[in-house]
Amino acid sequence: MNKPRTVVEKSVSQFLRTLRERNASPHTIKAYAGDLENFTAYVGPRSWRDIDHVAIRGFLSHLYEKGLGKTSVARALAAVRSLYRWLAQEGVVEQNPAALVSTPKLPKKLPRVPTIEEMNTVLDGQMPEVAAFPERDRLMLELLYGCGIRNSELIGINLDNIRLSSEAILIRGKGKKERYVPFGDSVKTALATYLPARQQMLAARKKNSQALLINRRGGRLTTRSVGRIIKKIAVAKGLSPDVHPHTLRHAFGTHMLEEGADLRAIQEMLGHERLSTTQRYTQLSIKHVLQVYDQTHPRAK
Repeated sequence: MNKPRTVVEKSVSQFLRTLRERNASPHTIKAYAGDLENFTAYVGPRSWRDIDHVAIRGFLSHLYEKGLGKTSVARALAAVRSLYRWLAQEGVVEQNPAALVSTPKLPKKLPRVPTIEEMNTVLDGQMPEVAAFPERDRLMLELLYGCGIRNSELIGINLDNIRLSSEAILIRGKGKKERYVPFGDSVKTALATYLPARQQMLAARKKNSQALLINRRGGRLTTRSVGRIIKKIAVAKGLSPDVHPHTLRHAFGTHMLEEGADLRAIQEMLGHERLSTTQRYTQLSIKHVLQVYDQTHPRAK
């Protein structure tokens, strides 16, 4: 005989059904289902009234004891909080005790940044065979690394944003803030090669476009396409498969700093509102400096 379902079990299954009806991502539903199953097992037959923030903290401790890491525990707490928000909307509970429980502090992972040598290997020489539109793909790489712009800023560039005479590009960043970003000879050369190829492609498609970077149908590139193209080329050129457009932005900031650029100038070029955001690059740079010291100083060995 099946044992009767507890109050919490019933609510959890209704909550998951609601998520499915709202077309939540299958990945989210699967993760929530697993986390809330653990929660249901932990609280047992208790009613919602009997579950307070102390009980939820106990649940997190129980997960740690089971050997779960901070990321998994933080995700389980997020699932419980979402469940409580839904319960409040449904009028089942008046308060969310999960809101009183602080999220485990996750270690800040600094991205692995390709070295200057690795970036030169990617940008020097021919584009690999996987590059579907080599002239455009080289320009994309040169802009991401040479100007340190975001993926969303890259695809937003229009032809009339480029000031060839002053070697700068007008970039529209977060919150529609505008800034001019300088570019060097590598970007200039890539532009000179790409623009005629772009014109040819648009003429063949009988299309017009304001977008600097276009796909092979003549439309504006999407951030997703850029990510896919960058990864493909990076892997073909021997870089790690976890390279994405933002990696090149990090490389820009880190390498500028390593070569002696002023932190405020880097902040301006990256379009960071706060200097503290830019200071993350000093952490990356210091890490590199320590590595060099350990490897080269005669007294460090």
